[in-house]
Amino acid sequence: MWCGVLLAVTVSAVAGCSSSSNDDDTTDSGPTPMGKAYVSTKVDGIEIPGGGPLTLEFRDDRIIANAGCNTASGPVSLAGGVVTTDKLAATLMGCPGDRAEADAWITGLLSSSPGWTLDGADLTLRGNGSTVTLQDRKVAQPDKPLTGTNWVVTSLLRPEAEVRSRTLDEVRPTLTIGADGAVSGSAGCNRMTGSAQVAGSEVTFAIGTTRMMCDEQVMEVERDVVQALDGKTTATIDSDTLTLRNAANGTGLTLHAQ
Repeated sequence: MWCGVLLAVTVSAVAGCSSSSNDDDTTDSGPTPMGKAYVSTKVDGIEIPGGGPLTLEFRDDRIIANAGCNTASGPVSLAGGVVTTDKLAATLMGCPGDRAEADAWITGLLSSSPGWTLDGADLTLRGNGSTVTLQDRKVAQPDKPLTGTNWVVTSLLRPEAEVRSRTLDEVRPTLTIGADGAVSGSAGCNRMTGSAQVAGSEVTFAIGTTRMMCDEQVMEVERDVVQALDGKTTATIDSDTLTLRNAANGTGLTLHAQ
């Protein structure tokens, strides 16, 4: 059963948000983390259950946060040196061990209206008994190359939602594009082979698979992976994350460097 659908949320205006461009790294009052993504490098005080790391992305007056389990997102204000959130939505996937408590930790941090300071590439949050030091993800984790990197599928993109599941996490579909365009990997059950033509941000796949049968939930994941890699896609790399979107059928994949 699918257990990780990202719930839709209506974005409401947040008082005090800057009216400047979201992609700018400065406002009238100085530098701001808006338009950038950060990953934690140190936590003092109450540590992240399961070890994290905490990742935060600030985009279009919204925050996207993950501390090792589910991903939460919603409107955010950074006015007055305080992170103020409202109506956060989250994925609903169960996580094993200590990571199961990571969601409560991040909820406690963000609901406490933590103070923030920015020093170059370093962002510090202080709230709910924790002081978290984060670094600009572009600095901490530079963009991986599209070719020659072993990519692991972590979520399935559909027109209406981003989907994760326990089955997806267990089978870990993989994709590797060689320098010569040769494609290899696993769709979840069967091996994938084929080719990819790379032209800037456009990647056109011609993929074939072996014909072994697996559990129906695994085969459902495989069908989604193969559908996303059917023909022309648009590739975007952000640090160690690759996003492939297939405009023809509205599907896509989020992958992380292995």
